[in-house]
Amino acid sequence: MSKLDSADIIEGQRQDWNRVAGGWEKWDWFFDEQMAFLNHRLVADARLRAGMQVLDLGSGTGYPALLDARTVGPNGSVVGVDLAERMLAVARRKATVLGLSNVTFCTGDATTLPWDANSFDAVTSRFCLMFLPEIPKAAAEIARVLRPGGWVATAVWSAPERNPSIGLSMETIKQVVDLPPPDPTAPGIFRLAKPGDLSGIMQQAGMVDVTDQEFWAEWSYASAEDYYTSLMEIAAPVQNLMAKLSDAQKQEVKHRITRAALKYRRGNSITFPLAVRMVAARKPL
Repeated sequence: MSKLDSADIIEGQRQDWNRVAGGWEKWDWFFDEQMAFLNHRLVADARLRAGMQVLDLGSGTGYPALLDARTVGPNGSVVGVDLAERMLAVARRKATVLGLSNVTFCTGDATTLPWDANSFDAVTSRFCLMFLPEIPKAAAEIARVLRPGGWVATAVWSAPERNPSIGLSMETIKQVVDLPPPDPTAPGIFRLAKPGDLSGIMQQAGMVDVTDQEFWAEWSYASAEDYYTSLMEIAAPVQNLMAKLSDAQKQEVKHRITRAALKYRRGNSITFPLAVRMVAARKPL
């Protein structure tokens, strides 16, 4: 992939995520409730403890950087990086409300980090790396800025069939309008879904003690309508596809998505299974 292609992809993603920042802030309470377990898993996999200096890549509205900051305490520090300034503005407001003065947020590209080698004790990243056009370059940067013995802990989505809350929308849109098959090597939600994809890249970057686990969990929406609304407000890739549809096609997609979501009704909620690929690795001493 050329530098020009990568730059275009990154700029497109910056615009996409800035556009949906308001939706992420609106639904922030939901992700705080439903995805807390994943933030804690990343903190554990990164072996965070008091006094550490931590880098969080793809922080968005503060996940898991804010929990990182609570964990390392006032004698530690956290830097959160994201392409989208509007997403980070939400993260800063949350940090202020929480009284966290040991976390800062800055815009940046995970494949070109501005820090010196051996600057951080640990690196965390949640749902970021699969969107990068040059993942091996990002892994090399992570290895460079980590101090010897430091851990990186990452979460990326596993396969679409194991994540119906995500795959459902794409499959439904395909039922309404013809879409070209996705390029499996292009940046996207399921780019690193296969076992060994990300862990292999980490090994190539010189990391050791690499682990690669598919981690199963669930999340619940109050209703099929809530599921559809959140999807349309926060999912930039889905928004991009929906923008190409006529009003009639959009209504058909909504009908099909909400109907399909009812298959996952449990009691008074819509509960989806989810599968996340957790990859952790250590920089050699």
